[in-house]
Amino acid sequence: MQISMQLSYSGGFKEAADNVAELESAGLDLVWVAEAYGFDGASLMGYIAAKTETVQIASGILPIYTRTPTLLAMTAAGVDALSDGRCHLGLGASGPQVIEGWHGVKYDSPIGRTREIVDICRQVWAREEKLTHQGRYYNMPLPEGEGTGLGKPLKIIAHPVRNRIPIWVASLGPKNVAMTAEIADGWMPILFDPAKARDVWGEDLDKGAAKRSADLDTLMITAGGMLVVGDDVKGYLDFVRPMVALYVGGMGAKGKNFYNDLFKRYGYEEEAVQIQDLYLEGKKKEAAALIPTEFLDAISLVGPEGYIKERLAAFAEAGVTHMNVTPVATEGQTQTSLISNLKEWAS
Repeated sequence: MQISMQLSYSGGFKEAADNVAELESAGLDLVWVAEAYGFDGASLMGYIAAKTETVQIASGILPIYTRTPTLLAMTAAGVDALSDGRCHLGLGASGPQVIEGWHGVKYDSPIGRTREIVDICRQVWAREEKLTHQGRYYNMPLPEGEGTGLGKPLKIIAHPVRNRIPIWVASLGPKNVAMTAEIADGWMPILFDPAKARDVWGEDLDKGAAKRSADLDTLMITAGGMLVVGDDVKGYLDFVRPMVALYVGGMGAKGKNFYNDLFKRYGYEEEAVQIQDLYLEGKKKEAAALIPTEFLDAISLVGPEGYIKERLAAFAEAGVTHMNVTPVATEGQTQTSLISNLKEWAS
């Protein structure tokens, strides 16, 4: 099992990159670089590439609506070249509030678009012939009657370091998860309870796996949560409440919140409705208080060393290949020491 973590750059981009370099020496295998509506993710990925030597650098995520498929391919190839083959391309649809509100782009057909984007990226990197793609959502070149009529098939000028860069897809819904299991190299679920993951996603993963190409390796999975090691640390679970409440209650409108739907699939139907109602009314603390502590514990690694090892085994049993953690240091600890210990326990 590899160890990964989400980059936290609240203290500044440059400081965050320096932190990654320190954690790299402790055994961090992969860092996820988010992109919401702050600074872009690709710039920071390139900066991290210059500051590190071995850690893998993944977008987590680049929203599919914000770039053309070929630009996504070019960006990943560029970071891969700068990092000597350490780039992972994490893709996701984000949500309509960000895509339509911030980017001003119509949020439609995320599954179909993702499928075509993955195919186009792999064609670009393979560089076997000039790119042609005639799909439902993307056409290269534009067909006759659209545009100037001057478009022609092209091949990427640069020579990518690798002809297959790992592609991860962030997906939650049944059809999207099935598509991910069919065509992606890796899957990025969120709010992942290893004990219930099979009940929630097993059928979808099996449907996709049945159609998976033989030239693809076993699907990688990244999941996890807050890491706190100690004998009396369960109180730290409360730190996770606002984040879970934000996703379950505030990430989307009524009927358009994928995380709320997931919470219901976990069996928390009544709580999901109440949390969303409270959150959308501005009662965020009340919403957070309704998140069951058992759920917070299930998606985290909080407890003494022996318990952490049990949780690692549970995630591994659920198919997780990349343990994604947010290390919280208590007295006598550092993030570096936590990552170093976790790396040892997971090996």
